[in-house]
Amino acid sequence: MSTNTTLDRPVLNESIELTEKAAAEVVRLKAANNIPAEHGLRLSVKGGGCSGLSYVLGFDEQAKNTDRVFECLGVKVYIDQKSLFYLSGTVLDFSDGLNGKGFVFNNPQAARTCGCGSSFGV
Repeated sequence: MSTNTTLDRPVLNESIELTEKAAAEVVRLKAANNIPAEHGLRLSVKGGGCSGLSYVLGFDEQAKNTDRVFECLGVKVYIDQKSLFYLSGTVLDFSDGLNGKGFVFNNPQAARTCGCGSSFGV
């Protein structure tokens, strides 16, 4: 994390990235659920879970006026400003190994996570 010398506080990496496996799974989910290709992936957080905050994934037709929009490997990603604070620098991956299938959030903002990985705390 870099430091802003003027304010002498950390500057967040305000990006969200998807791995190739995650992007491919998003495309597959859209096709399997008849979701138009132009819809974006919405990432957000909400209060809850055993660690305090839970990840939320969904699809939206378009971004809201206050959303940050990222494009990763051809996938549009929409994220609201509040969620971006908690998800800055996150890399979204997809795992289909022996321990099950699902999206994996590699979140540098998470100080702690629950055992199943569906919630986190800062």
